[in-house]
Amino acid sequence: MKEKKKSNKQKSMKISRRSFLGSAAAAAAFTIVPRHVLGGQGRTPPSDKLNIASVGAGGRASASINACAATENIVALSEVDTERGAATIEKFPNAKLYSDYREMLEKQKDIEAVIIATPDHMHAPPAMMAMKMGKHVYVEKPLTHTVYEARKLAETARETKVATQMGNQGHTGESVPLVCKIIEDGAIGPVREVLTWTNRPIWPQGIYRPRETPRVPRMMNWDLWLGPAPYRPYHPVYAPFNWRGWWDFGCGALGDMACHVLDHVYSGLKLGHPTSVEACVPTAYEEGSYLQKNTIEESCPAASIVVYRFPARGNMPPVKVSWYDGGLLPPWPEELDPDELLPGRAFGGRGGGAPAMQQQMRRRSMPNTIFIGEKGTLMAGQYGTNLQLLPKELMEKYVKPKSGAQREGPGGENHQQNWIRACKGGEPATSNFDYSGPFTEVVLLGNLAIRSGRKLYWDGENLKVTNEPDANKYVSKEYREGFGL
Repeated sequence: MKEKKKSNKQKSMKISRRSFLGSAAAAAAFTIVPRHVLGGQGRTPPSDKLNIASVGAGGRASASINACAATENIVALSEVDTERGAATIEKFPNAKLYSDYREMLEKQKDIEAVIIATPDHMHAPPAMMAMKMGKHVYVEKPLTHTVYEARKLAETARETKVATQMGNQGHTGESVPLVCKIIEDGAIGPVREVLTWTNRPIWPQGIYRPRETPRVPRMMNWDLWLGPAPYRPYHPVYAPFNWRGWWDFGCGALGDMACHVLDHVYSGLKLGHPTSVEACVPTAYEEGSYLQKNTIEESCPAASIVVYRFPARGNMPPVKVSWYDGGLLPPWPEELDPDELLPGRAFGGRGGGAPAMQQQMRRRSMPNTIFIGEKGTLMAGQYGTNLQLLPKELMEKYVKPKSGAQREGPGGENHQQNWIRACKGGEPATSNFDYSGPFTEVVLLGNLAIRSGRKLYWDGENLKVTNEPDANKYVSKEYREGFGL
């Protein structure tokens, strides 16, 4: 009598350990749970590497790309000037190269997160497109080119639940929280005035638009560089660097530096919408034998003073915040004795040391912010670093909180890694759009005052100037076809 065939169950019991392990591995390859299930909606599990693309490869983009590449995959680069981006393009040969960010986002399906480091006018359109596609975004400062764009990006980030970060890198670390703690502790008493300044611009501003039309560089796609901006013939006065000085493309000195210099002011004083903003700018100056007039409509001014006024917030009184750039400096507060600005008195670094503010602003480590309180004064450098309390008795009495504001992240804590952790399901990034969107609105509101030449009363909730209707044209802008939000 023939032996009965063994059942499948009986056969399976005789599979060797080696065969089993091989079969199990093969099965696992076909039963991987999708990323979005493991990490939650819009999230990536912490064990995985993100596939990151960048809109922009040269200039500031290279720093952010390299910071992310320490732990993640760089899979695509979009660059309209391949000569400027050559070093980054060469460093990441496996990243697919595009000229048009729209093509990159539409065609390359493995992209999970996007860095955007371009001239200011090109921040919002790719950020909006990426978020609507469910991709996390890191956008250089200022977050946007207009006040309206800042509001829309923040709203879209909340709707899409993607991880976001603005590139004001000083916001990740100990300095900004320390400023907040000093003010919260009442070390200098209620603050009613803040003075801030910068040495920017370090590029041409307050100039006429050029009439020459030189040839576009061979490795630049000028039409894509313009993107949403009005068409202008190529000129090196715009690109690759001097674009910040033109309203078509940049936000001037305020847009470049206020997201750093005012960061600890906005955080420490819990500022919201200002009630008013006004500006003072030069409208004419001598350049050789020519008198430059009325250039402000197209080119940012050579220098400016911007004054914001904020209402009372909880137990904090109304506060006036003044901004100076282009070599202009605030008057030295009478209550401050320059002799008290001694080297080494700042928390974690050098203090003042130079009694003249003109000398102080030449060094990045020196103060460029003065909080004037009822009991004393807090001076801070860029990013809220090198803090110093005056009079010096306050510095000696105040007990600095223990370190802990800065979090340790993969590859070492930095602003980009802080964002990556949020992309992988961690807590929101420090300068996510819920914070940086409203902050950018405040910063760029100063440019409305600069361009209008009037004191503006502001309805922040409705994004509207209430006393000068003509100024509302600067709240948003028109976009060239194909590059809108």
